[in-house]
Amino acid sequence: MDPNGDSSSIPTETQKRSFAPSTVSAYLDPHYWDERFSDEEHYEWLKDYSHFSHLIQPHLQPNYSVLEIGCGNSQLSEELYQGGITEITCIDLSAIAVEKMQKRLLSKGYKEIKVLEADMLDLPFSNECFDVVIEKGTMDVLFVDSGDPWNPQPETVNKAMATLQGVHRVLKPDGVFISISFGQVKHTNPSKVFFMKLVSFHVSDGSHLL
Repeated sequence: MDPNGDSSSIPTETQKRSFAPSTVSAYLDPHYWDERFSDEEHYEWLKDYSHFSHLIQPHLQPNYSVLEIGCGNSQLSEELYQGGITEITCIDLSAIAVEKMQKRLLSKGYKEIKVLEADMLDLPFSNECFDVVIEKGTMDVLFVDSGDPWNPQPETVNKAMATLQGVHRVLKPDGVFISISFGQVKHTNPSKVFFMKLVSFHVSDGSHLL
């Protein structure tokens, strides 16, 4: 099950039995992710890069520095690297995911890609250091237990805003935030709040640019 209750992104019954939590609120528990990443080698939330590459590539240049938020065990960074982007930093809250990702990338010769243990709510980077920040399904986790999606709980809003504030801080003045999500930007457009360019791909309805 994905963070919003949709099972279409899970390819096999085995994965559902092995890794789907009993309740969606478990997605907010770091222990769930550590346990999952201990056993799971690779999984792509919301489809793999091939489905979005034609939309993302216009916003990338070979000399760009890219931050991926919530890398998990995705192959997104590898595919970006294969497309010519070599200055890539990946972060994840799970130390297990980070360790396994580091080993996997080194085994494939992708020594330039950095993988760090970090929280998207408190990004450990200096101001204006990335050209692009990208997340794929990561911020959806914040909304799994938010109640009414049109009127989410204050704690959910605070976490989402903290993430967006951090993204805005680490982006260069002309930087781009790329968000691939099951959710939609509803009442507030972050690009207006934080004066940054937002490229949002909404999976279930196709894609749209904001």
